[in-house]
Amino acid sequence: MSAPQTFIARAGGALDDSQLQSALAKARSGFVDKRATAIAAEPDFETMRDQAREVRQRSLANLATCLEQFEQQVNAAGGQVHWAESTDDLRRIVIDICEQAGAKTVTKGKSMVGEEAALNEALEQAGLTPWETDLGEYIIQLAHEPPSHIVAPALHKTRDQVAELFRDAHALGERDLGEVRALVDEARAVIRERFLSADVGITGANLLIAETGTAALVTNEGNGDLTARLPRTHIITTSFDRVVPTWEDASKIFRVLARSATGQPITAYTSFFSGPRAEGEQDGPESFHVVLLDNHRTEILDSEFREMLHCIRCGACMNHCPVYQSVGGHTYDSVYPGPMGAVLSPLLRGYAQDDELPNASSFCGRCEEVCPVRIPLPGLMRKLREREMVQEKPPWLTRRMLAAFGWLAQRPVLYRYLTGAGTRVLATLGRRRGALRSLPLASAWTAHRDLPAPQGASFQLRWARAQRKAEGERGDA
Repeated sequence: MSAPQTFIARAGGALDDSQLQSALAKARSGFVDKRATAIAAEPDFETMRDQAREVRQRSLANLATCLEQFEQQVNAAGGQVHWAESTDDLRRIVIDICEQAGAKTVTKGKSMVGEEAALNEALEQAGLTPWETDLGEYIIQLAHEPPSHIVAPALHKTRDQVAELFRDAHALGERDLGEVRALVDEARAVIRERFLSADVGITGANLLIAETGTAALVTNEGNGDLTARLPRTHIITTSFDRVVPTWEDASKIFRVLARSATGQPITAYTSFFSGPRAEGEQDGPESFHVVLLDNHRTEILDSEFREMLHCIRCGACMNHCPVYQSVGGHTYDSVYPGPMGAVLSPLLRGYAQDDELPNASSFCGRCEEVCPVRIPLPGLMRKLREREMVQEKPPWLTRRMLAAFGWLAQRPVLYRYLTGAGTRVLATLGRRRGALRSLPLASAWTAHRDLPAPQGASFQLRWARAQRKAEGERGDA
């Protein structure tokens, strides 16, 4: 088996993929502009962010109590909560429920935890037929690809690519799929039949409300309601950190979620599920199950990366990230791409190649700037970098060079003298082109790009000159 590709290798392929670059270019401004418009229309948005952050902090601080209350309320309503320590456990639990229900077909709403656990593959291996009902998830299911974005799974696909998938999978006859509306209508016609015949419906949940045992789900297509209410059995797959104490707390999260994700004050559908169909109700499932995944989140909760569990899965960080905007989600080789994935994936999976992800950042800080719950993503990525340096010692020469730099940095006079001399040498060598094509001990940089030659004096020297000039002008006055 060949070794996995590196992030840099996948990024190179993404940059050379003209269709991907076309899809990213069209999506790039959409999310950003819509969020900016929504935020500008809400003068209290910064206060709303502070309130949402406080809810996430308090929820995690009282996690055990909230989860116990949530389970009690679900049980009281006639439902059942299942605890999955690992993704293997989640797959086993879901398949057992489906088998007990005598299921053959399963409709699925979008669930990042389901993607994390590779649930579709497990269902198929168990002889079940899973049908995605979210349009983006349906597209990538036809393409046999993972999602490239946590809100818009098929963001990497162009309209022509989607049309080609539909032509291969559907009996189209003479129908024209040249317009977006035609593509949506085509998918709706196929998926509608599956809603009516499914034995089990599986959805995710954006929040779990402890005081009533309610699972809350936001969508813009309404597929979540149909997936939850039409089959005899409804299964919710999510992670335990989604819980909040009260309805009021949930409302504070919803106020920032849609504005940050899609630029809407609220999504088209905000649905709440509190157990199986009660006596006298006209619709709803006969059985109701909530499967809560851990998968190393308990370890994150007790670590310096605890704030990562504040994430409400809005996707704002990746929408504004220059790296994600350039290479797309598949380059991260994870269900969770972008800045949030650069932190979360190494903590959840611990693959050797995940060590690259915290370095896949320009550290411009836009991810933290737009995060609705103010997660310090650049700081968390730096902590992961530091942890990796401690766990795997750098080469002998690197350690010696770092030690020498530390010694030199503690001697400012000598530091300024040596760096000044080095600056003058580099300026001389690069004078003709204004850049250096190669440089000893810097081949990792110059192998891919030129090193700009220093221009003029150092910042410290120019600052000192400016200070002396200012003092002189004050003296003349």
